[in-house]
Amino acid sequence: MWDRLRGSRAAGGGRSAAAMAQRDEKVPAAAAGESEPGAGAGRGQSGAAAPFQPPEGGFGWVVVFAAAWCNGSIFGIHNSFGILYMMLQSDLGEGRRIRRSTWVGSLAMGMIFFCSPIVSIFTDRIGCRTTAAMGATIAFIGLLSSSFTKSLEVRYFTYGILFGCGSSFAFQPSLVILGHYFKRRLGLANGIVAGGSCLISVPLPFFLKMVGGAIGLAHTFQVLSALMLIQIFLSMTYRPILTPSCDSQHDGHDKLGSRSVRRQCWAQTRKYFNLRVFRRKTYRIWAFGIATAVLGYLVPYMNLVKYVEKRFQETKKDWILLVCLGAMSGLGRLISGRIGDCIPGLKKIYLQVASFMLLGLLCMMIPQCRGFEGVIVICLFLGLCDGFFTTIMAPIAFELVGPMQASQAIGYLMGLMAVPMTAGTPIAGYLNDYFGNYDAAFYFAGVPPIIGGLVLSVVPLVHQRMLKKQRLDSGKDKMLVSEAVVNGELLPGCPASEAHM
Repeated sequence: MWDRLRGSRAAGGGRSAAAMAQRDEKVPAAAAGESEPGAGAGRGQSGAAAPFQPPEGGFGWVVVFAAAWCNGSIFGIHNSFGILYMMLQSDLGEGRRIRRSTWVGSLAMGMIFFCSPIVSIFTDRIGCRTTAAMGATIAFIGLLSSSFTKSLEVRYFTYGILFGCGSSFAFQPSLVILGHYFKRRLGLANGIVAGGSCLISVPLPFFLKMVGGAIGLAHTFQVLSALMLIQIFLSMTYRPILTPSCDSQHDGHDKLGSRSVRRQCWAQTRKYFNLRVFRRKTYRIWAFGIATAVLGYLVPYMNLVKYVEKRFQETKKDWILLVCLGAMSGLGRLISGRIGDCIPGLKKIYLQVASFMLLGLLCMMIPQCRGFEGVIVICLFLGLCDGFFTTIMAPIAFELVGPMQASQAIGYLMGLMAVPMTAGTPIAGYLNDYFGNYDAAFYFAGVPPIIGGLVLSVVPLVHQRMLKKQRLDSGKDKMLVSEAVVNGELLPGCPASEAHM
């Protein structure tokens, strides 16, 4: 179509070769400026913008392996803090300091979510590979330095701050980079990453329990730092293939040059703290629903073992609950990744709706169990719900905002999740102290996921309504433009007035 249109213009005469060349340069630039994000990466030889097409495999499977190692090692260490907490208790020996040592693990887990908006900025500006390698290096330094001190205050910084921030910087790029290599199989890739990570995170607590007592806490930190050392080299595989358009970068520099210093500073601030994702109504509803649902999300995971010990006096087999949660979570991630690929568009959100609704009901059923075996059955389904919710989150972000803004969308979402996830467990602890049992805590934990699931169910409906309105508006525009189009064709971004020239 581009060659035919250019030939028809040349046949019209009246323009010099230089003017024709200048016009041909402007048209592709305008087309690239109004195309979808990432379209500049798929231009053909003629200069026309084409949609970006991921390779759907190839080197992407190496990236999947690196991302699986990242997820497994980071969350395996964080989920195993219960073992490290017992070793911290033996080192401290003072009651007050023992209670304060719980903040070491809580601070590290909270930093993963609190740092996410900042990580998204680094990911957009310096790339997934550099951000992930930098994060793995910080996490490695945090774990290694924790082995050279016995001060609780110093470990607040080395383990809680350094390792927590490094984990956030290393983890989030592993979600974003998959969108560079997969689109049709993105759900499957996320499922393999999440499920493969369980091969590390599930056996790690048992490994620490067996080895930690023999080698001590200091050497245990050194062993764990080796996992982050390996992740530094695996992060080098995060080779981006989806880059922003060069024309848009040059245009941005030209615009900055013509502005005042004050406006340049404001423009740079808006560029780094990009809030454009919140302009999308569907993203705002989705982020609010997720943040609401996770208020009670961690309550059963943090209190199940204590509940079983107190309710059923079961202390020898309580580890089975953790195995069931981890194993079924891995299975759920694999299954949900494949199912997500078969569900078109934003209808994937209904998987999250079902998982949150079921998770809320299961939490409320825990106090109704009359035996330890009943709690095991509930843990199997809880792990399945966890797998479905975790895996489908990144593909939904790509569907909502596109690949170029997915990093910002995931970062802001995890930042919004930080406060409710951190607050849920203390609220459950207060309810336990007030009523003297865990029943009220589990009933409380079941309400937010149900409310969040109901909110999420609205997103596809709002999206369909917005698409319908957009089609009606575009149909009216086509009727107005069709009268000014030469031969019934017009390049994207080409003004109608030039079509007659």
